[in-house]
Amino acid sequence: MIGHRGAPGYRPEHTASSYRLAFAMGADAVEPDVVATRDGVLVIRHENEISGTTDIADHPEFADRRTTKVIDGETLTGWFTEDFDWTELRTLSCRERLPALRPGSAGFDDSEPILRLSDLLALVGEASAEHGRELGVVLEVKHATYFASIGHDLAALLARDLREAGWAAGEHPLWIESFEQTVLGALALRDVVAPRVFLVEAAGAPADLVARDGTVAATYADALTPAGLDGLVGAVDGISVDKLLLLRPDGAALVEAARARGLMVFVWTCRPENAFLDPRFRGPGGEADPGAFREEWAAISATGVDGVFVDQPDLGVAFFRP
Repeated sequence: MIGHRGAPGYRPEHTASSYRLAFAMGADAVEPDVVATRDGVLVIRHENEISGTTDIADHPEFADRRTTKVIDGETLTGWFTEDFDWTELRTLSCRERLPALRPGSAGFDDSEPILRLSDLLALVGEASAEHGRELGVVLEVKHATYFASIGHDLAALLARDLREAGWAAGEHPLWIESFEQTVLGALALRDVVAPRVFLVEAAGAPADLVARDGTVAATYADALTPAGLDGLVGAVDGISVDKLLLLRPDGAALVEAARARGLMVFVWTCRPENAFLDPRFRGPGGEADPGAFREEWAAISATGVDGVFVDQPDLGVAFFRP
């Protein structure tokens, strides 16, 4: 069971307290999202645009760096990690990304700094010693094709940081995932020893293929056909799919087809709030209220997946590890 960005149901995502709480609640691993700074430092943020997850808007010294960019086909306005050096980003504080849905988490706003990947790897080592079991990391590489277009080779930066921390040669439980297969292949060429997991959306196409092939790019749906799954064998070690794909009538068949080819299957993301549940499982109350999440999770579990991402690790442990 994987703490998705730590325990963001209770603490602002990607903070040290969020990760520590996830492990204290019984998570086997945590999932950091990795992006780069201008000076090539890998930092842990949900996106490279950070206006919604930090207090950067309250820093007048950075006001002139607010800008608009197109990231993987989406137009975004705000502040971007690649426009800052690490010495600047380390002055920021983290904030809850969804304060209306998670006011309890938002109560911890502005109390912790941004983490580097190296900080997180050290934290996991400390937590392993504290809890007496080896804990892991499921590391998501974000926007690799975009970063390559501005001169940042995320595979090289990851290999550097993983080696320096003693995580590159299979020393600790590590999985590396991305919505783009290109960066996963590049990491293999750099001798980073870790299962590679292809993240799969319920719709759309991978950004690396769109950048290369334009409107005729193969889609995520293409990757899940029998021929597409055959093509993943040897290129990756598993897939991690949007839960909507497993809640379809053929969800269990997809898992069976992938596993028959030797591919592990993860699913994201199990959350209890109505806002995140399939309409069939939403309950009374508002978007922040819990719905019939256990029924949804039971349907997901019945497909036979190998791992689940959760925002509330205590609920995940209680359900998926009775």
